Amino acid sequence: MIEKGSSYTVTALDGIPLVKAGDDVPGLILAALAHHDLTLQNGDVLVVTSKIISKAEGCTANLADVEPGDDALHYAQVTGKDPRLVELVLRESRIVSRASKGVLVTEHRLGFVSANAGIDQSNAEDGDNTVLLLPPDPDGTARSIRERMKVETGADIGVMLSDSHGRPFRLGNIGVAIGIAGMPGLLDLRGETDLFGRELQISVQAYADLVASAATLATGEGSEGRPVVLVRGLQFPDVRGRASEMNRPADQDFYR
Repeated sequence: MIEKGSSYTVTALDGIPLVKAGDDVPGLILAALAHHDLTLQNGDVLVVTSKIISKAEGCTANLADVEPGDDALHYAQVTGKDPRLVELVLRESRIVSRASKGVLVTEHRLGFVSANAGIDQSNAEDGDNTVLLLPPDPDGTARSIRERMKVETGADIGVMLSDSHGRPFRLGNIGVAIGIAGMPGLLDLRGETDLFGRELQISVQAYADLVASAATLATGEGSEGRPVVLVRGLQFPDVRGRASEMNRPADQDFYR
């Protein structure tokens, strides 16, 4: 039986400065918690936007240094995108899923499908030629932050790296988890019952993505400058999941 909480709180942590390569993100989070007079508790979840991790880990590229290859030139012509950006997208991807005017959707090296392989120019402060790539090991980074918080505070928490993705059949972006530690990615509700005692047969919840979307409402996606959110009051089983468990296997994908 999966425990369910009737309420939870979502608190964006103000006071985190612009992050640069080499910065100590866990240290910045601890300072922000102290600024808010907050102490981590067992069962808390920290949602950290992937952008600040990309910056701290030096996952940036300068378009001026990128030489597009033949494939990039082809897809640039199809999409109308900068061929240098397309080259970076292809380097970060396993396969191209869809390409049309203004759209380049790929399977990222981490296994999920997204536009432009998650490469982003928003909130990159080093000029229009600078782009942010996703971190190389989001689950590993989440584990590292979680372990640091355990050492510094004693609290057993969940940690998530979030990003914003579009969806193929609905408009608008939502928050998704691209790295997790100390919490489940999926919750299998099969075997539980509904209000009338009927057994659930197919219900599997994308738990980490639901938490990421709740946090995204607080972080924002523009100039808000709130890249870390504390979620408190969730009740989830002691399952140490991975973000990759939410990627739909290719043999179950009827559309790609």
